Amino acid sequence: MTFQVGEKVVYPNHGVGTIENISSRSFGTQFERFYLLKLAYNSMTVMVPFSHVDDVGLRKVTKNGEVARVLLFLGTGKCKFNQDWKNRFKENTEKMRVGGLLAVAEVFKALLILQADKPLSFREKKMLERARQMLIAEVSISRGVREPEAVDVLQKALAKANLSMPMAL
Repeated sequence: MTFQVGEKVVYPNHGVGTIENISSRSFGTQFERFYLLKLAYNSMTVMVPFSHVDDVGLRKVTKNGEVARVLLFLGTGKCKFNQDWKNRFKENTEKMRVGGLLAVAEVFKALLILQADKPLSFREKKMLERARQMLIAEVSISRGVREPEAVDVLQKALAKANLSMPMAL
């Protein structure tokens, strides 16, 4: 998959960023091309080698039609989660790493449901916050709205499942 300078992309587990530059570097006899990616959430800059784009899961922002399916899932979809927190955390970490928006929404909704029942561990709270931020950012970009409006869209979807959008940590 190739991207252009200025294009918004998703770096799984880190969120939405913008391709700021495409550069080349040599390492001994090897020559590698890189995407220079500026992440929106924390303004961090990341260099992603072309040869590792698939490995890290760098992808285009989810299209609006797929966002509609994610919102439908948040409002009506069923969540399964492992009762053992170690296994659940491992499964959720993998879903976040794979990085599809629906997988992020699954983690988010499952943790919201679990949180209503009992307190989350520190690591799961951080994962819930990361999933929340990733959903907000991608819905915002996909729908072409500001983040507060994306929060409203997500809140309306969650309300159908009797859930509410958590506040930022």
